[in-house]
Amino acid sequence: MSGVVLERLSKRFDEVEAVRELTLEIGDGEFFSLLGPSGCGKTTTLRLIAGFEEPSAGRVLIGERDVTQVPAHKRPVNTVFQSYALFPHLNVAENVAFGLRFRNVEKQDRAPRVAKALALVRLEGLERRKPSQLSGGQQQRVALARALVLEPAVLLLDEPLGALDAKLRRSLQVELKSIQEEVGITFVYVTHDQEEALTMSDRMAVMSDGVVQQLGTPQDVYEEPETTFVADFLGVSNLMPAFAEGDGRVRLGDDVLAAERGDSAARGDVRLTIRPERIRIRPPAEDGQNRVSGTVRRIVYLGSMTQVFVELRGGQTLQATVTTGDSPPPREGDAVSVLLPPEALRVLGEEG
Repeated sequence: MSGVVLERLSKRFDEVEAVRELTLEIGDGEFFSLLGPSGCGKTTTLRLIAGFEEPSAGRVLIGERDVTQVPAHKRPVNTVFQSYALFPHLNVAENVAFGLRFRNVEKQDRAPRVAKALALVRLEGLERRKPSQLSGGQQQRVALARALVLEPAVLLLDEPLGALDAKLRRSLQVELKSIQEEVGITFVYVTHDQEEALTMSDRMAVMSDGVVQQLGTPQDVYEEPETTFVADFLGVSNLMPAFAEGDGRVRLGDDVLAAERGDSAARGDVRLTIRPERIRIRPPAEDGQNRVSGTVRRIVYLGSMTQVFVELRGGQTLQATVTTGDSPPPREGDAVSVLLPPEALRVLGEEG
């Protein structure tokens, strides 16, 4: 097993700097995700680790070995892409075994390794099927087995579930994390899908414009966003312009609120952020700390959850999420009192 270390890694394409002085340490045996929108530098970073791109500056280390100048085929990594790239004329077992021939693995040793890899991805009994006889999810498992059979120190995954439907994607997220824990090798996973990163990662890096905006566990990054970009990109978040008076006191329109998270000592123009599931919708007669009056403008039923869009008296619109069936939901046009718990309200400086 091996970890990955990136030291001041940069990659420039003509005038575009896709990755900018990226320093990152990925632990041995860790499931690490690079998350961000298109063009943020996450796939370029993965290609630099794989050796498919040569860095403009900086170093790539796998384990304790500097592989910056090592060609891709000699690095102890393997890559799973969104396009499965299976050979249509070969059956499942032959597809999985294909790379073993180029690693000088003896013929008698190939079959046990193929069988082990297929068992790992739960494809026993399908060895003789051709790719055209498999579902999309099964084809993706073949691609994963083909990568794992080579026993890489690090497995790189470039949006491997992107071509699958939502239900299958959610199912494979859990399976992929289980497989990673079973084999115990380092996974570096690239995705723009927030649910994938939150579900599978031990740690994650949210990227934008070639730099890491925030690094941490999924829970830390989701619940404690450090910048407005992270708060807005990861999940659904309410971002509101406000004025901080110091000591956690923040003015939102005519209302003064207490905020216990983020930069509570900030003064001046800031942003307030709160997750929809932390907001509470109360009857309009209720008052008290951190309650703001508003009017329900829209209700969206999502099955187990209901989204409630509330226009505050200052003009801002908040999105709250309530569990369907807990209590009768408000109706569009209802006056309500919106509770913004201090422990859930986070202050972000304008420079965030």
